[in-house]
Amino acid sequence: MTKAALVMADGQSFVGRSVGADGAAVGEVVFNTAMTGYQEILSDPSYAGQVVVMTMPHIGNYGVTADDDQSAKPAARGLVVRSISRRHSNWRADGSLSAYLRDAGVVAIADVDTRKLTRHIRDRGAMPVAIGVDVDTVELAEMAASSPSMVGQDLASGVSTPQAYEVPAVGESIGRVVAIDLGMKRDIHRQLAARGLDVTVVPARTSVSEILALEPSGVFLSNGPGDPEPLVRQIEAIRGVLGKVPVFGICLGHQVLGLALGASTFKLPFGHHGANHPVKRLSDGTVSITSQNHGFAVDLWSLSGDERPEVEGLAGPELLPGEVEGPFGTIRSTHQNLNDGTLEGMSCVDIPAFSVQYHPEAAPGPRDAVRLFDEFVELMDLEGART
Repeated sequence: MTKAALVMADGQSFVGRSVGADGAAVGEVVFNTAMTGYQEILSDPSYAGQVVVMTMPHIGNYGVTADDDQSAKPAARGLVVRSISRRHSNWRADGSLSAYLRDAGVVAIADVDTRKLTRHIRDRGAMPVAIGVDVDTVELAEMAASSPSMVGQDLASGVSTPQAYEVPAVGESIGRVVAIDLGMKRDIHRQLAARGLDVTVVPARTSVSEILALEPSGVFLSNGPGDPEPLVRQIEAIRGVLGKVPVFGICLGHQVLGLALGASTFKLPFGHHGANHPVKRLSDGTVSITSQNHGFAVDLWSLSGDERPEVEGLAGPELLPGEVEGPFGTIRSTHQNLNDGTLEGMSCVDIPAFSVQYHPEAAPGPRDAVRLFDEFVELMDLEGART
């Protein structure tokens, strides 16, 4: 057994054994409450710069398969689990989780009291940590203490595609969507292509003139990692698109749209990471169980002139403004997180644009919200749409 350790920026430490690559890694520690989908989580570009703690105690029993990867390689900097399966068993599997981690160079630790660690993150908030194999804990403590906060970091540009590429529509094409890759998962363009859309995936820093030159039926803003506020070029590009073509954003794309509409964003204490977050649609009270991974949220109160209210007891609709006015007209709150009351969705009344904070494509997680891709097709008003 090779000893491994995790040391947090506040000095709290945990000891376990290595089940991944050798070496050390530094990142923001977050906990994920999904029961399955560890491979999709590790390969989700939204986890760039983060060390993921799985709250599910036993991980790895069904192995891994290349079909489940959401990007070319794992984006998470590290993985922490209570117990990792010694053997895997699934007809789809082509390898073990441990081998997958070692091959990808991801440092991982097992035999950690993840319940205690999760409670510590919940109470103290997400913070930098250092994890390492055969590395002195004093050295790890110094690495964690000197690691920068997630606030102010443009991580999206580092995980975006370096050049544009095409994903053809499944069957007959009904239109073209330009997808701005801020850290886009593969299952997203699969969902768009399945609806008869040719998808042109473009780098995060693509200009508004380059986007409009592609003559898109709509523009999609993808998920991604880090703080949205440093993405100045992307925000300006979206401002140039709004009102000209329909826009749909998710996750980081939701936050970038919010900033483009004039709102501000703020960092959550420990973010939303998991496949079991309840979200309420404010128009009719319908609740969906959603897959989420983000550390920031949009504050529509910043456009109202009022202070954002504090959560007291159960989260209710009074924690969100019904409608606010911005430079592009009226913005309506459409969805709310039932755990902490934060904004989970918004729509523009005067221009064709809407967004949600969660992942309607799941991967992993429930598909309660997959209908949102159909709503995007309806917003584009395409002839022959298959919705």
